[in-house]
Formats: sequence, C-alpha cells, structure tokens
Amino acid sequence: MLLQQVPMRRRVSNIISVLKKEYPGAKSSLKYNNPLNLLVATILSAQCTDRMVNKVTPHLFKKYRRPGDYARVNIRSLQKEIRSIGLYRGKARNIIKMGKMVEAEFNNRIPDSLDELVRLPGVGRKTANVVLSNAFGKSEGIAVDTHVKRISGRLGLTKKKEPGKIELDLMRIIPKRYWGTFNHLLVTHGRVVCRAVNPIHNKCVIRKYCKWYKDNKEAR
Repeated sequence: MLLQQVPMRRRVSNIISVLKKEYPGAKSSLKYNNPLNLLVATILSAQCTDRMVNKVTPHLFKKYRRPGDYARVNIRSLQKEIRSIGLYRGKARNIIKMGKMVEAEFNNRIPDSLDELVRLPGVGRKTANVVLSNAFGKSEGIAVDTHVKRISGRLGLTKKKEPGKIELDLMRIIPKRYWGTFNHLLVTHGRVVCRAVNPIHNKCVIRKYCKWYKDNKEAR
C-alpha cells in the first residue's frame, strides 16, 4: 500500500506498534528516584546529553534532598558542582529559583500539573511533560525534544518546526495513552537508528512508514 494511501491514525498506530516491539524497554535514560530529582535532571539536560547529566546528578541528589535545599545553596557553589553541564550558569540560577518557588508556594512538593510546572523557572512544556509522564504517570502533552522533532518531521506526522506546534499536531493523531510512550520510543530510535546525520536506513523498522526515506530513496 502506498504511504499516502494509509490513513494517518492507522500509520501512527502501526509506527507505535512496531517501535514498541523493537524497543520494549524504552524509557527515560535520566537517572532519578523522585519527582524533584527528575525535575532537576531534566532542567540540566537541556542542550546536554543524558549521559553527562547522569555523571553530575548522583552528587547533587545526595546533597540536595528537598527543594528548600536548592533554595539556600550559594549560586557559585552550585555552578561549580554542575560546571561540566552546558549552560551551567543559567541552569544553576533557575534551579535555585525553582527551589525557592516550590518551597514557598507548593510546600516543598513538586507540583503535578502542567499549568503549575511551567510556572517554575527553567521549566517549559517539554520539561513539564517529561516530569508529569515519568514521575507522576500523567499525560497532559507530548514532550518534543530534538529526536521527536526530527523523526516526526521525517515520518510526515507534522510539517511544523516549532516544538509547541509540533506537539499540537502529534496530540491530534496519537492516542492519549501513548503520549508518554511515544517520546521514549522516538528518543530511543533517534539515538540508535534515525540519527540526525547518516541515519541507518537498513536497520530502520519503520522506514516503510517514513516519508523522508521514501522521498530520498526516489531521489536516488
């Protein structure tokens, strides 16, 4: 069956089904054991690899156990502790501000709604969706990172470039029960096969659903 003849929702269902079989254990590669730790790790992960974040966070998680602990740390000390992370100065400021806000407004508990999370310094929709899905088991949106953006575009699931607009397109065609899973599947597939440069087409289990692959194959 030609790609364009397959209804979008069926294509999405097939893509998810195939990827779930290929990556049955797909999950966040960030290491954490509570919502606060995941929130901090996700803030640190912006424009940085999860592997690098996981090298820094064990020390932080032992030292800072409550949002109030971050609220009272000296900014230079925190910057020194996360210096190996990209954009560490701004991230340190945001983490301290986040700690102060969570302590003052949420009684030292990480909020579990999208509207409340995005109010926190350094937290956008992507970070909020990651925390909600992984720490609270809630789906209020789809986390759109670089992998989700790239692969969704290649698959022809969206033509948008802005993460917020991509998220809206995906939410319209992906069943809500898969919103969190979809991010994990595409992130894993993006790291292993559908790389930004030199994707491994012969190992791609969803290439028959991929508009980008079809267009490039015909161009050759």
